[in-house]
Amino acid sequence: MNLNFSPSEETFRDEVCRFLAAKLPARLSDKVSQGMRLTKADMQEWHTILHAQGWLANHWPVEFGGTGWNAIERFIFENECALAAAPRVVPFGVNMLGPVLIKYGNAAQKQHWLPRILDGRDWWCQGYSEPGAGSDLAAVKTSARLCQDAQGPHYIVNGQKTWTTLGQHANMIFCLVRSNPEAKKQEGISFLLIDMHTPGVEVRPIITLDQEHEVNEVFFTDVRVPAENLVGEENKGWTCAKYLLTYERTNIAGVGQSSAALQRLQQIAATQQRQGKPLAQDPIFAARLARVEIDLANMKTTNLRVIAAVAGGGAPGAESSMLKIRGTQIRQEITSLTRRAMGPFARPYIHEALDEGYTGTPTTPPAAASAAAQYFNNRKLSIFGGSNEVQRNIISKMMLGL
Repeated sequence: MNLNFSPSEETFRDEVCRFLAAKLPARLSDKVSQGMRLTKADMQEWHTILHAQGWLANHWPVEFGGTGWNAIERFIFENECALAAAPRVVPFGVNMLGPVLIKYGNAAQKQHWLPRILDGRDWWCQGYSEPGAGSDLAAVKTSARLCQDAQGPHYIVNGQKTWTTLGQHANMIFCLVRSNPEAKKQEGISFLLIDMHTPGVEVRPIITLDQEHEVNEVFFTDVRVPAENLVGEENKGWTCAKYLLTYERTNIAGVGQSSAALQRLQQIAATQQRQGKPLAQDPIFAARLARVEIDLANMKTTNLRVIAAVAGGGAPGAESSMLKIRGTQIRQEITSLTRRAMGPFARPYIHEALDEGYTGTPTTPPAAASAAAQYFNNRKLSIFGGSNEVQRNIISKMMLGL
């Protein structure tokens, strides 16, 4: 395959760069580049800007509001957004549920839910993991019992979901539920859309090691869900789940994010002094920096190969697991090196230092405020979306037949 972009693709990249220069608010890009805390309003602002441009759901078919871009154009867009320090689009509605609805939803579901994802009326979160079903999602126990009364068919949902990212902001959640407890694990699961404001839904915060409220527990107690909110066939939700996870795991690779983070790390290494010389000249640090740069270049090549396969009509399989493993390892190494580069400045963690308007102390390097927080937060990358150990098992089964 040709790893160089064609003239038309370079023209497209120029168009993306012009858009980012004109439309990406400097306040948002400054917050992203400095690792500061993004509010719900910040995330919604960028969502709205992309939607107004028609570029939000760039991987959706044109008839549902997509752009008609090919896989390489989408890669270019995501990469340039990361390099420009644009906020990441909250993935649960646009990148995860949207493709599932387009492939498995009925006409009424597409007509109702897809426009609401695009214009931001609905903020979605993901109800997959449970206390006893993390990487082994087929072990979910949250139950959904089909009932009938004067108001029509509906499900009664009981159970618990955990690690629900940004669930405190969401008004909707898509869930894997156990609709047939007698069937084999993968065969008794359904895919339900649940209104978070329904009586019986409770959200409790989980405060992580970096003192952030990013994830939550969600409890369901006799929650009534209209039967029309079932996506696909009853007891066939595992098919939807697998389809969604290929998108999630490929996105977790974060080639663009890693490229932007590596650029910032290289700038830090060039300016941060150790024993009277730039850190980049320290042989041990320089060797680790070179290693992660090589690994990132290799992963980018692999990502382009997957893109080429998708453009040719294929679908990511074991490759998405490969990208997930290497992508998370690289991002963790970059944040580890950034923390090391900050030395003693990264040790004290000041929670308010990640808020907009924090002035801090003049002797502290700007990158120090977020160094420790990002390092600790990114420990989770090798776990969520299916742990890296499970991804290795998937690769073995799919490619080696083991």
